[in-house]
Amino acid sequence: MEFDVVLQQPGVDLAVVRKVLCDADPAALVDSDPLQPGLRVAAQLTTGELAGLLAEAGYPVGAGAIRPRPSICCGGCGG
Repeated sequence: MEFDVVLQQPGVDLAVVRKVLCDADPAALVDSDPLQPGLRVAAQLTTGELAGLLAEAGYPVGAGAIRPRPSICCGGCGG
């Protein structure tokens, strides 16, 4: 799943967030979006799992701050 995460805290330590997410999903990706405050996350997690991991990383958010993005999967690889 891909998510947009709205964070109120400035100066997110991406290395800390990346470590926590990759401990749960080694293929997880996270970066900041220069056009909006927050993060872009791609990981095999539920919204609740992502919220818990962000809190563990020191960035607690409410469920409304995590917005799943529409899938861009074409299904061509069978996955």
